[in-house]
Amino acid sequence: MAERRRIAVVPGDGIGKEVIAEGRALLVELDRAMSLGLELVDKDWGADRYLETGRGMPEDALDDLRDNYDAVYFGALGDDRIPDMAHGREILLGMRFGLDLWANVRPVKVLDPALCPLKDKGPDDVDMVIFRENTEDLYVAVGGTFKEGTPDEVAVDQSVNSRKGVERIVRHAFDYAQKTGRKKVTMSDKSNAVRYGGGLWQRVFQEVQKDFPDIAADHLFVDVAAMEMVRAPERFDVVVCNNLFGDILSDLGAALIGSLGLAASGNIHPGRIGLFEPVHGSAPDIAGQGVANPMAAFLTAAMMLEFLEVQPAADAIRQAVQGAIEQRQVTPDLGGQGTTQSVSAHVREACLAIVAG
Repeated sequence: MAERRRIAVVPGDGIGKEVIAEGRALLVELDRAMSLGLELVDKDWGADRYLETGRGMPEDALDDLRDNYDAVYFGALGDDRIPDMAHGREILLGMRFGLDLWANVRPVKVLDPALCPLKDKGPDDVDMVIFRENTEDLYVAVGGTFKEGTPDEVAVDQSVNSRKGVERIVRHAFDYAQKTGRKKVTMSDKSNAVRYGGGLWQRVFQEVQKDFPDIAADHLFVDVAAMEMVRAPERFDVVVCNNLFGDILSDLGAALIGSLGLAASGNIHPGRIGLFEPVHGSAPDIAGQGVANPMAAFLTAAMMLEFLEVQPAADAIRQAVQGAIEQRQVTPDLGGQGTTQSVSAHVREACLAIVAG
């Protein structure tokens, strides 16, 4: 009997509900075909629950996830009825910080040259993985306001960087490069202007790279890194940076591959539970229209299966997505005429055919 792999399925809001439903259906079909031992448990965490109960998820949700689950398959949060995104902070940031999911991993790979907005750039040029520190920096909400609402108002947000936090994400990036055959790790910061946090990142990076003599290492200030990702993306292999810069550079990476609808991500703590989410947001303006791109949800499912050590299933999903893009079985954001449902059906059928051999 296959090892049990328990997954909490959290569709969230907007198009999250649509694409995660399709991803869930794909996981069910793969489990049936390959006996993966998946146990999918649906959670109603999102805006509807928050508006009804005042909480986006149960009080014991984090303990339950920590003790009883291997992964979370997560949609997107965002609802016009909750303009301050209070439920998003409770649910998504609650899981990231509460479960100490300190590594945000974002693959950036062009799947078809026709989708890349850069002239004469394709899969061989745009193929990097961005490692974003996920629990520190400006996102820790340390700060406050003084004289709020007056002409003299002052707002302060403090960037918090610990040696432990910096070292584990930097080391994880080097470990990944070594294990996957990648040749270089680039660290990006703004240490020429941000003296203390930047200095810590510089020192740790220089120390950790000594433990990986077979991996090349270089450094770029984040403004230069953004410019070079557009000018010469082929110079990047593995990128590691703090929470804020990783957030920005990874979304730039999504533009390079052609659409946020192709952008997958994982929030992980190696050896513990992982949270996997497509990063396109809830897109309320197109919710319910059947045009949401499900590819990021499929590629995110592949990342999750890889994390759960089910590599053949992950490979089958990626191959099926690649084939659908090459055959132009895609949604309007990628220049196609397909619907969420028709594209998903095509990918599921292709994936099962690959598995069947």
